[in-house]
This record gives sequence, structure tokens and C-alpha cells, in this order.
Amino acid sequence: MTEGRRVILGIDPGTMILGYGVILADRRKVHYVDMGVLDLRKERDNFAKLNTIFTEVGRIIDRYSPDDLAVEAPFYGKNAQVMLKLGRAQGAAIAAAISRNIPIFEYAPRKVKMAVTGQGAASKEQVALILSRTLSTEFKSEFLDATDALAIAMCHFYQLVNPFADTENSTNWEKFIKAHPDRVRQ
Repeated sequence: MTEGRRVILGIDPGTMILGYGVILADRRKVHYVDMGVLDLRKERDNFAKLNTIFTEVGRIIDRYSPDDLAVEAPFYGKNAQVMLKLGRAQGAAIAAAISRNIPIFEYAPRKVKMAVTGQGAASKEQVALILSRTLSTEFKSEFLDATDALAIAMCHFYQLVNPFADTENSTNWEKFIKAHPDRVRQ
């Protein structure tokens, strides 16, 4: 990480609840800035949800001017439809960042939990507890999607400051495009 201040926006994508968390990294010290959720449960139309995600994440970006967007990668569970919906939500958030020239970094859920708690299978409650201690901030249990987003931002921060971090396994789309120009259609 370069000297100075860096704002990192973390996104925990979802089509029902999308969490976001903002941290400020200042010379190897991290400060809590904000977190919250977009509650999309009342919206029935899936494409309207994606539009809301794009618009609201854009507003968050405009408000905090992050240097980086860190987003959780969709994971395959028991239901492929859930993964597809999460991928769409992630795509809408990524599109908001792309439209504002914000670099995007993607992290697997297990990598995020490992970076924050030391255990890849940690619960949401464990992640929130460690973050409350790390950031010296109390979190309410109804904001677990937001604390997950903060964890994603923290994971990215740890990647930036740790010279031994496995940067090859984090996905930077800009790096991918440069390395594989033949796989990008224009």
C-alpha cells in the first residue's frame, strides 16, 4: 500500500440484503467509516433490484470516493439459482464501480474469514466480534451483512499491507485483462 490514506469499500452482494462497509486505511492503521445494508426484500422485480443495487452502490461510491472496491465472490452452494442471483447482484455493484473507474478486487468468502478471524469457516457472529475489537466499534447483530462487507474491505486492506499476501489468488479484473487480452471482447 502506498503511503497516505486509502478508502476501501467492501460489498457483500445479495438480492435480498446487500451489505456495504467503508474503512479508511491510514499508514497501516484502519479506521471504521460507515456500514449499512440495502434491504431489497420488498422489491419483487429482479431487474428492479439490480437497478437499485447499481444506483445505491453508485451513491455510496460518490459519497465516500473509495480508492478500491472489494467484493465477495459468489460461491456455489446447494442451489445454483442462488449463485446466479448473487452473481447478478455482484455484477450490478461492480458495474457501479466500473462506471466510476474504481479498481475492483474479488475475494472468496473463506479467504475473507481467514484474513479476519484466522478460520475460514468462522460464523458471521465471530467475524463481527473480531471486527468490533479490531475497529474499536460496537456492532448490532442485525447488521451482520454489513459487518461481512467490512470484513471484505479488511481482507483487501490486509492484502495491501502484507508483503507475504497471496495476491495471485485475489482477483483483480484489471490485472486479468492485461494478462489475457485475447479473452476480452470489445
